[in-house]
Amino acid sequence: MSVIYLLIFVSLAVAVGFIAAFIKAVRSGQFEDDYTPSVRMLFDDELQETDTKNKPD
Repeated sequence: MSVIYLLIFVSLAVAVGFIAAFIKAVRSGQFEDDYTPSVRMLFDDELQETDTKNKPD
């Protein structure tokens, strides 16, 4: 029975850790720019092509 209490405590500690990490990410502004990643995905191939053209052989 004591193993169940230990598992509950560990799972609650992990859950609190994830919630704290999420709150820290939200407060630091990680989720504020939701437009740029979608645009960057569209132009990723063009950026790689220009990088290879500018490199000397």
